[in-house]
Amino acid sequence: MSGTTTNPEKLRVGVIGGGYIGTTVGRQFEEDPRSTVVAIADVSEPPRDEAGDTLYVGQGSRYEDYAEMLDAEELDAVLIGTPHVFHYEQTMAALDEGLHVLCDKPLTTDREKARELAERSEQEDQLLMVGYQRHLNQAFIRARERWDETNLTPRFISAEITQNWISRFEETWRTDPDLSGGGNLYDTGSHLIDAVLWTTGLKPTSVQADMKFADEENRVDERAQLVVEFEGGASASIAVYSDAPCVREHIHIWDDDGALYLEGRQWEPRQLTEIEADSTTVVPFMDNRRHESKAGSFIDCIESGKEPPATARDAFAVTALTEAAYESARTGERISIDLD
Repeated sequence: MSGTTTNPEKLRVGVIGGGYIGTTVGRQFEEDPRSTVVAIADVSEPPRDEAGDTLYVGQGSRYEDYAEMLDAEELDAVLIGTPHVFHYEQTMAALDEGLHVLCDKPLTTDREKARELAERSEQEDQLLMVGYQRHLNQAFIRARERWDETNLTPRFISAEITQNWISRFEETWRTDPDLSGGGNLYDTGSHLIDAVLWTTGLKPTSVQADMKFADEENRVDERAQLVVEFEGGASASIAVYSDAPCVREHIHIWDDDGALYLEGRQWEPRQLTEIEADSTTVVPFMDNRRHESKAGSFIDCIESGKEPPATARDAFAVTALTEAAYESARTGERISIDLD
């Protein structure tokens, strides 16, 4: 039930999904003086109660059915942190109630549903923001400015992320393709694809992919290697390795004047290195204290009317490329990507 008032004291947030995203980003809403979490929904009682306790939600506002929560509670916005395949249905339901939505990535696991949400978000007043946090990282913001504010064009990109994903998430929903939509390319790999697309501003036109699958049905990738072609002739090599002992991320983007390296370990803020044409290496100062939270950015955009840092249109491009990569890996063919 939409509870938007003329001048609400705080943004009233309902959380759908009591897992990691629901509790961590939900806590950001609780810590921001402009918002408060008033209700939570989760199909499972233990995470529902744990998140409810963490976010100070009373027993009477803890729901098994998110639709019941939307109908019963006075809300202004929802945070969606459920398994990937539920995002479309839950986002649509919240928008139908006139609510703002902060949805975890990926927005959907179906390119046409992602397109539908992108088009709807551009036609309505409600804010739809997707949880791609690299859009809030100072290193990626500064890198994006290089190609936004100059005549330079990225020519070649190599991007890689490693993680102990298979062993860490064995027997969880993340390795169940009926809930996740696939394997790690739809999980941590989604952030890597988004980082390449958003930072460069390039439009992918086709992909050739090779994957090693962890299941007999060839749905859960544990290694994915993509060669992506873009409008204008640029290309990218994107690799996701899920059986490594630790997390490392490397994104190298070359243009005619040099390159930018975006790199980091584990889940620390990524660092930026500039490579000049004469091979000089420059490491600019990055004030990572300026790293804005997802909840804070979401509220800022609602208050200002500005476009969110990660839009549904951004997320549509990620889903379209990801789905094409899975199709390519299963068929052995290069697959075209239609973003129009």
